[in-house]
Amino acid sequence: MTNIKNIGFVGLGIMGKPMAKNLIKSGFVVKVYDRVRAPMDELEQADAVLASSSRECAEGQDAVITMLPDSSDSEAAILGSDGILEGMSQGTIIIDMSSIAPGVSQKIADACNNKGVDFLDAPVSGGEPGAIAGTLAIMVGGQADVFERASSIFDAVGASTVLCGDYGAGNTTKLANQIIVAANIEAVSEALVLVRKAGLDPNVVLQAISGGLAGSKVLDAKGPMMIEGNFEPGFRLRLHRKDLANALRTASELSVQLPVTVLVQQLIEALVDQGQGDKDHSAIANAIEDMAAITISEGKT
Repeated sequence: MTNIKNIGFVGLGIMGKPMAKNLIKSGFVVKVYDRVRAPMDELEQADAVLASSSRECAEGQDAVITMLPDSSDSEAAILGSDGILEGMSQGTIIIDMSSIAPGVSQKIADACNNKGVDFLDAPVSGGEPGAIAGTLAIMVGGQADVFERASSIFDAVGASTVLCGDYGAGNTTKLANQIIVAANIEAVSEALVLVRKAGLDPNVVLQAISGGLAGSKVLDAKGPMMIEGNFEPGFRLRLHRKDLANALRTASELSVQLPVTVLVQQLIEALVDQGQGDKDHSAIANAIEDMAAITISEGKT
């Protein structure tokens, strides 16, 4: 199968909904399913076909994409009763674009291969803005020929796509991405709290440092949010907690020490325990603000 036209899409959250819309805009016929009705109704207005289950969403499709919160969700949606794999035929493709544990991706791949269904794990980076704009960075694990067959799908939702290795390699790469992003956000938080406490204008500081070695996409995207006190979610803090937990679990399996990741995860755990899990992950700054008894946005103790 080389010409992919009909796509199922399971999981219409912050990321999945705009991704499904971009597939429709690119000319694919998209059938969608989510346990929540509202995004399905919105997608129906954008010419999507509605399904009543994961299995129904998969039936008759050339490929099915999943965009779900965690490993257990992907496993249930794909391998569970009335799941996606039950509705797939030989030679079709399941593309799990969720950020999950690499070992679970490998388990799903084995089950798919046993049925003659191809599989790719293809988590993304770029958050809600990238999902809306169709500019996501996509990290893929799987077989090269399947990766090539799915290229038109990736082109519709992303700006860059890299085959990182065999099954699970996409999610291992995503864990590396999430470690770097989390550590960067924490460092930006410390820096902006420091300059605010010192009486400087953090906007001026951002302007001064963004063109140097400290400049980064994280600094450009998250620094202004911290200064504004705007923590509306582009990527939820509780989901970053999940990703770092997967990173630490994978590191333990490989006997690798991740000391900074452990510290950042502790900050995130505390914030989630305080009920802040649905804030943007730039809210890591709140933990540093609390320790300094000052806010970046106002500079008041």
